[in-house]
Amino acid sequence: MKPTLVFDIESVPDTEGIRLLHELDAALPDDEVAEFAFQRRRAASGNDFLPLHLQRVVAISCVLRDGGGVKVWSLGTPGDSERALIQRFFDGIEKFTPQLVSWNGGGFDLPVLHYRGLIHGVVAPRYWDLGDDDREFKWNNYISRYHTRHLDLMDLLALYQPRANAPLDELARLMGQPGKLGMDGSAVWGAFREGRIVEIRNYCETDVLNTFLVFLGFQRMRGALSAREYETEIALLRATLEASPQDHLQEFLLAWDDSGEACGRI
Repeated sequence: MKPTLVFDIESVPDTEGIRLLHELDAALPDDEVAEFAFQRRRAASGNDFLPLHLQRVVAISCVLRDGGGVKVWSLGTPGDSERALIQRFFDGIEKFTPQLVSWNGGGFDLPVLHYRGLIHGVVAPRYWDLGDDDREFKWNNYISRYHTRHLDLMDLLALYQPRANAPLDELARLMGQPGKLGMDGSAVWGAFREGRIVEIRNYCETDVLNTFLVFLGFQRMRGALSAREYETEIALLRATLEASPQDHLQEFLLAWDDSGEACGRI
């Protein structure tokens, strides 16, 4: 079985980089540095969503489906550097050449990883192969929007029309899944400032589980999974979550049951 890696990242303002670019006082607290950047962004664009190169990666969470079953985890440890997290992600691609699956990965997660990886000197030759080393990659690589080695579910389902994009949380809940649990992206910066990095990683893992479930539904819709195979995949994921000692995964499982019953879609 070819490995499938569903992934999601969480990020916070790169306060060190903002200080550097705007020549701010090194003694200025991080929250004031971030607020400075938010205000500049609001004045320029009407929202405070920072440019992607100023998004510091603090968590990368994954669901891996391969011949060994299903694994849900976050890369590295809570204390790892940004560089270490990003290098781990690309090292996995280097070793296994998985099918990548994301929700808005082409619009956010991967460009952030590109910029931040470049800043930190990360090496990722397999990921960037466009057919120079492997002819197969000329026709199907991770970089092309219309190739399938990286499947951005949001982009594809919207037929590459930004006005047709749907929020993952809403689509997941309409499909009988839990949707977002614990926090959302807007709360990550506050949680990070309070040192709640484990909570951020846990939230990211539940978010990537929603993406994995949407992916399974998509595979059934396009005929890559039969009805029986789809049910087998769902049962395998349930068994994996049931066997986990982690509270947030048990919370996801319970919310999954409740949400499915509420809309009659289990």
